[in-house]
Amino acid sequence: MKEIKDREQLAHYMQIHQIASTFNANIMPHLTLYSYDQGEHICSQGDPAEYLYVLVKGKVKVHNTSAEGKALIISFKTALEVIGDIEYVQGIDFMNSVEAVSSIHLIAVHNRWLHQYGANDAELLRFLLKIITTKFCTKSDSLNFNLMYPVEARLASYLLSMSYDDSDPRFNGQLSTVSLRDVANFLGTSYRHLNRVIHKFCEEGLVERNRGFIYVKDRERLRALAGHNIYET
Repeated sequence: MKEIKDREQLAHYMQIHQIASTFNANIMPHLTLYSYDQGEHICSQGDPAEYLYVLVKGKVKVHNTSAEGKALIISFKTALEVIGDIEYVQGIDFMNSVEAVSSIHLIAVHNRWLHQYGANDAELLRFLLKIITTKFCTKSDSLNFNLMYPVEARLASYLLSMSYDDSDPRFNGQLSTVSLRDVANFLGTSYRHLNRVIHKFCEEGLVERNRGFIYVKDRERLRALAGHNIYET
């Protein structure tokens, strides 16, 4: 994580995402722009939620872990998205873990300034309400997807989400085979069955497995297999 000390760039992000009026004049001086590299964690499930983050560039992965240790993907998010909104409203710890899939930029503000200057701000509250209600719809969709769709469709969706970021055409991600056990947990299947599906994808020319990584070879056929990329909204 690095702080970007460029107020003009921060103002530019707020303008292009049409959130310049979301934060009032008292909150504005307390906004900070940060960059995170691919793979860095923004927050972890159970951590104290001290900041509200607004994703303005790049892609993140949202997931959580059950009491039994099972991991579950909630969704992949691109700008404009908010991290810590429900936690701010409820006054609770982070409900999910969030990780940078590509390089990202976030606007951060400490919750104490939101409580002090934004608790009765209608513009800010409308913004948070819209974001939060969208999240509940997304979570319902992703849970249904994990329960109702075959592993082939879930893996296709996951590979597309991990490999591409439409906001950064230069980003062409790859999946490390070291993380396949975690991926199996995310997708709600066994490690053995996941490997069988990957082998099938390789035979069909959808992906290539080489030197410890899996690369997407045929994006359009994967997208057709996924039906719709449910992990992204």
